[in-house]
Amino acid sequence: MEICVTGRQTIAGLEKPMPASDEERYMLRALELAELGRGTTGPNPLVGAVMISGNEVIGEGYHEVLGGPHAEVNAIAQSGSRAKGSSLYVTLEPCAHYGRTPPCADLIIDAGIRRVIIAMRDPNPLVNGRGEQFLKDSGVEVLPGPYAEIARRQNEAYIKRITTGMPFVTLKIAASLDGKTATRTGDSRWISGDDSRRDVHLMRSASDAVMVGIGTVLADDPLLTARTGEGRDRPPLRVVVDSEARTPPDSRIADVREAPTMVAVTGDALQERVVSLEDAGVEVVRAGTDGRVDLRLLLGLLGSREITSLMVEGGGELAAGLWEQELVDRLVFYFAPRVIGGREAPGMLGGDGVAKVDQSWQVSIDSVTASGPDIRVVAYPKREG
Repeated sequence: MEICVTGRQTIAGLEKPMPASDEERYMLRALELAELGRGTTGPNPLVGAVMISGNEVIGEGYHEVLGGPHAEVNAIAQSGSRAKGSSLYVTLEPCAHYGRTPPCADLIIDAGIRRVIIAMRDPNPLVNGRGEQFLKDSGVEVLPGPYAEIARRQNEAYIKRITTGMPFVTLKIAASLDGKTATRTGDSRWISGDDSRRDVHLMRSASDAVMVGIGTVLADDPLLTARTGEGRDRPPLRVVVDSEARTPPDSRIADVREAPTMVAVTGDALQERVVSLEDAGVEVVRAGTDGRVDLRLLLGLLGSREITSLMVEGGGELAAGLWEQELVDRLVFYFAPRVIGGREAPGMLGGDGVAKVDQSWQVSIDSVTASGPDIRVVAYPKREG
């Protein structure tokens, strides 16, 4: 665990290791390249590739954008005729099937590559082991490479959706040092500082969807778009959990010129409210009855639409509903150096909570770092099995 260190070098949130061999150096470079595709390749995984001839790098590539050439294709193209007899370091098992693009395994064989070193096997049933076996059957030496842990972390969202059908859920909360997300009057702008808010926009830009509850919409009228200033923002799908369809059609989140919006309602929602939202261009889906949106059903629906990474930004009741149903995969908390106080000021999670401390949910602290004057805490739930 890293405690309040600024400027540390990381890959996918894990501290960048110091390579002890050429093999580790080449794979580390491939992992760094893969990160360049974050936010533009979903629902496809992040993949980087490095071509080596002798001890010389002759080609590099990464999966840049959904539907574009895969990492291996870009690296082989850069290496040209020198690819024959070379070694390919790749962060994820090459595919051997036709998807949005032709299979990479065929190209590897045609290029005459002698060895392929893979950081991790692709859990996609269409690929899992098949790409590796196809290469072996064609006379290519295939070896497991270093840094499998980093490769798995890098594609944790892809792995979650491809193995469960559900998106990887990151719960983000900004709070005062005493755990308050707003004052007793509901004022919450701005608890966190500029650096933390910039970081949130980066996380939005890397997410396929952003979710809030209707309480947040009515209280803050958020826009929920990604504004990083880097010129490559892909607007995430904005999802509102709103059992009664109370989202105002003239709210900023209902303005689909900014980004697409989905409102999840129940069968109890008034039809005229649903029609008003649909007339504004908002997609309305029904997920649940008895006055509550079925969050598991909603996540399944998002997963079926290839939403791989979902960022949840509030409020406390939605956060509690997801947490208590074990639907949260990662926590990102920003603690600001201020104390709000007040028994009526909302805390980070609502719901009923637990009755006894020994019933509380356990988490594993992944990192604690400075975010300007704030403290950024990343944690993963500890779950049995």
